[in-house]
Amino acid sequence: MGAGIALLIIIITVLMLFWKELRSLMSLRKIDDYGMYQMTYYGDYGFDAFLKVGASDDADIEAFVTKRLLKGLPIDLGVTGDGCTAFAVRNHDGDILFARNFDFTYAPSLQLYTAPDNGYASVSTVNLAFAGYSEDNLPEGSLVDSFLALAAPFLPFDGMNERGLAIALLAVPEAQAPYRADKITLNTTTAIRLVLDKAATIEEAIALLKQYNIYFSGDIKCHYLIADASGHSVIVEYVNQKLCVVETEKEYQVASNFIAYQGLNIGEGFTEFERYEKVQDEIEANQGMLEEHQAIQLLADVGVFDGDTDKLQWSVLYNLTTGAGEIFANRKADHTVEFHLNTDR
Repeated sequence: MGAGIALLIIIITVLMLFWKELRSLMSLRKIDDYGMYQMTYYGDYGFDAFLKVGASDDADIEAFVTKRLLKGLPIDLGVTGDGCTAFAVRNHDGDILFARNFDFTYAPSLQLYTAPDNGYASVSTVNLAFAGYSEDNLPEGSLVDSFLALAAPFLPFDGMNERGLAIALLAVPEAQAPYRADKITLNTTTAIRLVLDKAATIEEAIALLKQYNIYFSGDIKCHYLIADASGHSVIVEYVNQKLCVVETEKEYQVASNFIAYQGLNIGEGFTEFERYEKVQDEIEANQGMLEEHQAIQLLADVGVFDGDTDKLQWSVLYNLTTGAGEIFANRKADHTVEFHLNTDR
């Protein structure tokens, strides 16, 4: 009897200590057999605490996430990035659409919902390969198998918040970020978390990014496409140790894997300009606007092939005006999953 009571006390204590984490993991569900999941993160993932210390390298982020979110279970960040395409455009109703492809070797993905007490609610897409998952190691089965998904708030690759601010990272061949010893340092994905949690407009996003140093995880250089519900969009790049902003005079903006600042057009030598032009031509052919179904088909059409290998891992479309969206895996434009994020504008 005494042993049974002791065991019950232990179980109750564990549930009390880890209830929010367990509730988060219990919300995890597969939405596509390719390896696409959804999860709601309940509770505080400690981002405000992280912003006070930052990270000088991925080991620092691993240490913070291991201690704060994974209760001591170690994580090894596996960096990925390759040929992505993104664009912001209006539809005929005047809604602002933000679309992006993520192209790479196989990467399971997680659509993550967060609502921090001291920040905006958001939906983001997380590259689970960054957390150590793979085709042979997916976050399904037991809670132990899915436990590393708790690191997801620190690993977004794109997202939209409740104020209609969206951001996506895209790899570029070079970038030189400024550095000041008196500033906290973030990495590529925690910079996205910063913007999603704290910025309502592009102006606020840029001001926030300027307050921090940034390093590029795995030395994979990136730039960001950012858009907000007003229809304003920019590309943020790091050139000659300065944060540089690429504006556009058009009603839309396209980003691919090349440096666009001041017409530098420094690419990777792959299909980055071809994809950019294909998106631009399609938008221009439709009088500078696209409907949701056109944007989704365009994402599927410009996804990267490497020989016979399909590298398109996920595609997502955010409506920054309504908070609605669609996401699909591996070019399955006829198998989209609709979602909605409550907006407050």
